[in-house]
Amino acid sequence: MSLNPERKTEVVQQYAVKPGDTGSPEVQVAVLSERINGLTDHFKTHVKDNHSRRGLLKMVSQRRRLLDYLKNTDKGRYEALIGKLGLRR
Repeated sequence: MSLNPERKTEVVQQYAVKPGDTGSPEVQVAVLSERINGLTDHFKTHVKDNHSRRGLLKMVSQRRRLLDYLKNTDKGRYEALIGKLGLRR
């Protein structure tokens, strides 16, 4: 369950730190969050899709690692990002 290119572009522009930014932790976490939300909706109808569930778990752990990195390097950016995305913690 990938994002369509238009939605991904919107997310990148919304969370970019500077123009043309696609690799900052904020953008990566936002894109992963969109994909995770899409897969979560997918699992409401396809309960037994365990192959995609493994991919979901990998994305969640990747997002967690990026958030931990951001928390260790710049606490203010971390708190702003989780507030914007509505993530717990």
